[in-house]
Amino acid sequence: MKSLAIKSGLLASALALAACGQSGPEQKPEQNRTALTISAAQHGIGQPTSLNMGWEFTRADEVLTKEQVRQSADWQKVALPHTPRIEPRIVNDQWQGDAWYRRTIDTDAIDSSGGWAGKRVYIDFEGAMNAAEVWLNGEKIASHLGGYLPFTVDLSDHLKPGKNQLLVRLDNRDNETTGPKPLEKLDFNMYGGLYRNAWLRVENPVHISDPVHAGEVASGGLFVRYSLVSEQSAQVQVQTHLRNGEHTGALRIEHRLLDGDKVVASAQQQIPSSAEAAVTDRQTLSVDAPKLWSPSSPNLYDLHTRVYAGDALVDEEHTRIGIREFRLENGELFINGEKTFLRGVNRHQEYPYVGYALSDAAQYRDAALIKAAGFDYVRLSHYPHAKAFMRAADELGLVLLDAVLGWQYYSDNPAFQDHVVQTCRDLIRRDRNHPSVLAWECSLNESWMPEPFIDRLHAAVHEEFPGENVYSGGWQSYGYDIYLQARQHRLDHYEEPTKPYIVSEYGDWEYYAMNAGLNQDSWGDLMQADRSSRQLLGDGEKRLQQQALNIMEAHNDNFNTPAFADGYWVMFDYNRGYADDLEASGIMSIERRPKFSYYFYQSQRDADDFAGPLAGGYMVHIASHWQTDASSSFYVFSNADEVEILLNGNAIARTTPDSRFSNLRHPPFHFELPEFVPGTLEAVAYAGGREVARHRLATAGEARQLALNVDTAGIAPVAGGKDLLFVHAALLDKNGNRTHTNGIPVTFSVSGDAELVSPAALNSEDGVASALIRVGEKLDGIAITANAPQLEAATVKLPLK
Repeated sequence: MKSLAIKSGLLASALALAACGQSGPEQKPEQNRTALTISAAQHGIGQPTSLNMGWEFTRADEVLTKEQVRQSADWQKVALPHTPRIEPRIVNDQWQGDAWYRRTIDTDAIDSSGGWAGKRVYIDFEGAMNAAEVWLNGEKIASHLGGYLPFTVDLSDHLKPGKNQLLVRLDNRDNETTGPKPLEKLDFNMYGGLYRNAWLRVENPVHISDPVHAGEVASGGLFVRYSLVSEQSAQVQVQTHLRNGEHTGALRIEHRLLDGDKVVASAQQQIPSSAEAAVTDRQTLSVDAPKLWSPSSPNLYDLHTRVYAGDALVDEEHTRIGIREFRLENGELFINGEKTFLRGVNRHQEYPYVGYALSDAAQYRDAALIKAAGFDYVRLSHYPHAKAFMRAADELGLVLLDAVLGWQYYSDNPAFQDHVVQTCRDLIRRDRNHPSVLAWECSLNESWMPEPFIDRLHAAVHEEFPGENVYSGGWQSYGYDIYLQARQHRLDHYEEPTKPYIVSEYGDWEYYAMNAGLNQDSWGDLMQADRSSRQLLGDGEKRLQQQALNIMEAHNDNFNTPAFADGYWVMFDYNRGYADDLEASGIMSIERRPKFSYYFYQSQRDADDFAGPLAGGYMVHIASHWQTDASSSFYVFSNADEVEILLNGNAIARTTPDSRFSNLRHPPFHFELPEFVPGTLEAVAYAGGREVARHRLATAGEARQLALNVDTAGIAPVAGGKDLLFVHAALLDKNGNRTHTNGIPVTFSVSGDAELVSPAALNSEDGVASALIRVGEKLDGIAITANAPQLEAATVKLPLK
């Protein structure tokens, strides 16, 4: 722990530091390498190859035949992840229709070492919205329903030597089978396109299956469980499911568990096999003195699995695992035997302009921001999130509630019900090896479900993941292992829970004039600005302070329940299908800029607890802008013992935390100065009588210059992966102090191998204009420039030094 941490809350971002003359925290390159090199499942033999490049795309509002589409001249070259249309920042007419993709699959390039003949050739799509059809050489070979979970297309029996033409049609119109509500009544946007990664996988006839594609209950691929977990020893059970096309005789499956480069456990055995028959192998690895996974110590191991047919190595797979135990007992959560309360948040996966089409690095940055905010738990609302986010959660120590798609929609249609149950099974098959997953929300959020349907979903969870300490979660108290209840529902009809309990959402609706219940799209004029938690960054100091106060009150009240976790609604502002505005209850804007509330949550983490690569240690933040219209009454957030306020260098007051919030781990500090005095306002935090952190604000004059910051959130820009980065242009006065002016036009331009995704002309919000750029194949030579009338321009270059 450092003797003095100078942090302005979040991560001492370059944007905030531009006004303060401070430097940001040192990055941790080992975190970056881990996050960005672990893809899907790493194979040696049969290693998947990225299929993100080389696509062509066209879209159609009407339904066309594949012949009509092939004749279209309106094809453009694209790479994945891809969204069918760049949307405005506030999406009020999201595109829906047919998104068509095509590319060539050249068998001469598939496997230069041994050719493709006699092997199994697959394409794995991580996400395709929403109803998919796939043709190869004019023959329809696959279809899939659902936009959030992966599916595999087997090309093996349809390929011809040389060039093969692959054609994919995606329909993201409203769908009664997949649900949820139609877009015009939905509280979030389900965008479109091949918006996640695609992989080409060439396998030997004997190979480890894909867990979703295998379609086997509690099987498929690698399935890792822990029959014993303690600090002294652990038992790691590994189940391996193999496809066998032609081998007769013994197969040898070998496992090695590595901590870095050190092998800490190993096991192998031979099993008989017969041609055209699947094989399941089960082995147990014993680990002495294991490094256990937890939010504070997210230790990971690499499990290397090899499959031999005779003496020939035929497949290899690397899987990252974490040895841990989640146990619920008497309504309390124990992680590796230690009682734990999970402070959490809900997340939507949307970015402005590109919708769901985030790079893997952008997914990791979101996870890092959540961890740095003081959270150890994320409810994945209200659908399965990207594998890249799941991997980041494993590495950063974020406990996850994994969910199927659902929001205020239930249908008696058997096809709909069957689809939901199948997505529950596929979700578990995809994510069961992630140590971060606490429970499975196989429940239709805020959708009244009949008990027989709940029984099917609860049963599916335990059929797919048999054993102890496996939990289903649902928002109805009947049937599920964990009861999820939003605070606004609790305030109306709370009953003491009889099972483990999570406050699934809070801090938003309960501060509205009315409770819209389960049909919130049908209500209007709900928000009272002086009460609401839905506050944009540009709404000003008073309303951002109101949001923070609401959150402090609600989070404090959650401890009056037997909940073992809570989840604020929501992490980032996002678009709503039924409304022509942003849902603004996020503690960060849609461009990932922090509001006062972000720093409140950051203050709830102990200084010696793990906070990821962006934060940690002591922090202090003044919830004020200290401009000419500022209130002289304000809160300061800190995880220290005492805070002192200095005004223009003079000590004004020194105090301990506010006793009003007695349930909080680190209550805020309240200050009420006699009057506003322009100048420099400083908060100094003390622990054990010594200064440990400091935050400085300054009353700004008129804007005179711009300062640019490329927001990497600790993850350096990644070339060649369609990486997305926010670029923030701060309006500073002549002394470099931040202004908070709204509506100042700023124009961005980009040179080099990068492009603007956002419009070039943007208005400032809270003294900052935020653009979104996408980098290309190389970083060298990229420059971003911002201009504004009567302000000194600014330029920043990549790669960042």
